[in-house]
Amino acid sequence: MSKPVVLKSNKYGINLILDDSMDFEELLKCILVKFKEAEGFFKDAKMAISFEGREMNQEEEFRIVETITDNTSVNIICILENDELKEELIRQKIEHFEEEEAGKTGEFYKGTLRSGQVLDCESSIVILGDINPGAKVISKGNIVILGALKGNAYAGANGNEQAFVAALEMDPIQVKIGDVIGRSADKVAHTKKRGRKQPVPVEPQVAIVKDGNIYIEPITKGLLNNI
Repeated sequence: MSKPVVLKSNKYGINLILDDSMDFEELLKCILVKFKEAEGFFKDAKMAISFEGREMNQEEEFRIVETITDNTSVNIICILENDELKEELIRQKIEHFEEEEAGKTGEFYKGTLRSGQVLDCESSIVILGDINPGAKVISKGNIVILGALKGNAYAGANGNEQAFVAALEMDPIQVKIGDVIGRSADKVAHTKKRGRKQPVPVEPQVAIVKDGNIYIEPITKGLLNNI
C-alpha cells in the first residue's frame, strides 16, 4: 500500500488500516507519527480501535495500544474486531445508551384503544385518549393516560417494579407493574354503603408498587417527587 498507516475514524472510534509487509517495529513508529500528527484532533478522546489489512497477534495489538496511550493524550478503551455484525451490535448498544442519556425514552399515542386492541411499546408511553374495557396497553417503561383507564395496563414489562401507571380517571380491569398484578377487586374502587355503590372519584391517580402490592393513590406533588 502507498501509505503504511491509514486512520479512518467513525462514530465509535478509529480503524487502523496497516501495511501487511512492513517490519512491525517500523510500523509501530509510523503509527505513533500518525497519531502525533492527529493529536490535536483526537485530544483527550476516549475511543475504540480496530485493525485492518494486516494479521497480528494479541501481543502486537496490545503494543500498538500501549504506544498510542503512552505517547499521546488519546485513551484507547477497547480493541474491536473488524466485523460488520459486531460493529452493528456495538452501534445499537451505543445509540441505545445515548438515547437514554438524552432522555429520549418516551412515546406518544393519540387515540382511544377499544376492546380487543393492544398497544405494545418498548419505552414509556403517553396516551391522549381512553383505554376502554377489553383493551390493553403494555410498556417497558411508565404509562401515562390523559383520559380514562378502564381496560388493562402493564407497565415495567421488563420486570421494572419502579414503573408506574397514571391516568386522569383510574378504573382499570387490571394493572400490572413488573411482576406485581392488581385487579379491580384488589383496590378500593367502590365502597358499599347501605347496599349502594359509591362512584369512584374522578381525579388523576397513579398506580405504584409498594411492599409487593399495587396501590392506587391520588396524584400529588409530593407523590410525584418520590416516584
